[in-house]
Parts: sequence; structure tokens; C-alpha cells
Amino acid sequence: MLVVGAGGLGCPVLQYLAAAGVGTLGVVDDDVVSLSNLQRQVLYATASVGRRKVDAAQEVLQALNPDVTVRTYAEKLTAENAAQLLADYDFAIDCTDNLKARYVLNDACVAAGKPFVYGSIHRFEGQVAVFNHGGGPTYRCLFDEGAAEPPNCADVGVLGVLPGIVGAYQASEAVKLITGIGELLSGKLLMLNTLTNTQRVIKIKRRAESTVAPNDIRSGSEYHSELQRTLPPALNQWLQDPAVLFLDVRDIASENSFFPPDRTRHIPLNQLAGYVDELPQDKTIVVFCDTGRTSRVAVQLLTQQYGFTEVENLEGGMNRLTKSENKN
Repeated sequence: MLVVGAGGLGCPVLQYLAAAGVGTLGVVDDDVVSLSNLQRQVLYATASVGRRKVDAAQEVLQALNPDVTVRTYAEKLTAENAAQLLADYDFAIDCTDNLKARYVLNDACVAAGKPFVYGSIHRFEGQVAVFNHGGGPTYRCLFDEGAAEPPNCADVGVLGVLPGIVGAYQASEAVKLITGIGELLSGKLLMLNTLTNTQRVIKIKRRAESTVAPNDIRSGSEYHSELQRTLPPALNQWLQDPAVLFLDVRDIASENSFFPPDRTRHIPLNQLAGYVDELPQDKTIVVFCDTGRTSRVAVQLLTQQYGFTEVENLEGGMNRLTKSENKN
């Protein structure tokens, strides 16, 4: 297995897979251990500070299980090296913390016909899925907008135990992939909230336009620039239509000059299930967040689990609207 990222998610994933006896683990990471990592990256100790993560990880993993082969790659995953790094492995595990690497890893796995286990964390919440397995959805089927880069753990913080929880789920999915047992999170997104102790699974549909052709591995920045379109042409129509409700699913709402206050509701995604009965079924609901990624999850939740039919996602989110306003 190729584990991309030896940080908060990579640490528990690597430890559990090494302990399970996975034959060969590849570890891709170009970073060094810093003191601030230690509250969530439990593979390392204070003595590891300043060392390359791949070297410190290899030492701990070989001590844990000498029968496991650990190969290290002290480099970033890029569109240029992704295919070569993935070539010797059966599948990959996404333990990265940025969109660019995820798009690259997704495209490399699609081109090679290999699945990958996705994991993501933000503050108190996490997500897990298995992409590109058995003809199932890819990462782009869920997140295909040219969204702005979300803040990372260093910028906004993360509950220290959260990477351990999400990483354990990723390791579990990896073991199920190897052994062929159980029900995989393929075509599904598991959403965890440690503050409310809630879990939710939503379905993901495969979309043909979100796939890539073999050998067509694009960097996230290239993909984003391709998708820098004008504002959605329907936006003006939505704004003028009194039958349209705008739904803000960000954790914290902020003032904006785009949407009429009397037709805007703020319900954070992690609270949506508790307020879904208050949303009108007879109106078009336009869901938005900062980047368009969280709102896409909300759209799938409303349409696939709660039977709403007229739900639209504001692609690119508030970041895109703000950029457009600043240009004018």
C-alpha cells in the first residue's frame, strides 16, 4: 500500500497496517517533524523533532513489525511522479492535507485502475470514503469544483484525537480491501462529528464527466484554472426569484451582500439533520459554503436521504463570489 502523507492521518494508518502485517508499505512525505505536530502525530516523539518524517516513521514501524517492508519517499506527490510512485503498489491511502495532492492522487489511481482510501479532517469533524473501487465513484465525483484551498490543521487547529479516529477508519477500510470482507465505503461518504458524537453516511453517485483518461494526471492548480468560469449564469435568476431559498451550511455564518437576508437560512452541515423538517419542499434551495465543497455534501444529503428534488449547489462558494466582486 502507498500511504501518501505521514502526518496526523498517516501516523495511525501506518501503525495499524504495519501491526496487521501488510507486506510492503510505501510512505510519501517531504516534511520534517516539528514540536507542534506531536499533539496529533503520535508516531513521533520529542526526540524525532527535526528529523524527516519518513525516516522517523520507518524506524518506528520496523521496530513494531520487522517483517514489514517500509519504503520511504522524501518528496511531494506531484503530477510528474504520481504514476511512478503508485506503480509498485496495489492501492493508495490518502493521508494528505491539501486539495492539489488529492486531485493528483485521484487521477493517478483512476489512470492506473487502482482504488484509494480517502480521509479528511477539519477542527472536530472528519470524512472517510473509498474511491475508484470496482467502477465506483472517484474523488472528482464528489469534489469537482475549482474550490479555494481549505485551511489546514496548522491554520485552524484540530482536535488531537480526531486524526486517530479517522485514520483508524481508513486503516479498517484498507484491511477490508485486502481481505475482501465486509462492506466498503465505496460510493459512500462517512461523516464524523466528535463534538456531537454523531456519524452519518451519504451516498455518492459516479458521474462520467468527473473521470479522467489514462495518463491524464493533472495537478490541482491546473484543474482549478480550467474551472475558473464566470459566476453561475443561474445566480441572477435565483436572486430575483422569491421562490428560492439560500442555505448557508458553513460552521459560522458571516455577513454578505449577495443574498437577501429574508431568504437566507444558516444551518451548519453538522446540524442539518436536526432542522431538515424546517426546510421547504416546494422551493428551490441553493446551498452555499466558502468553497462549494461542504455545500456539495449538503446537496447530496438533502436529495439522496431526505427526498428534496429542487436543490442546487453554488459552485466555488463565497470565495468565488468575493473574488468576482473584488474584480468589478
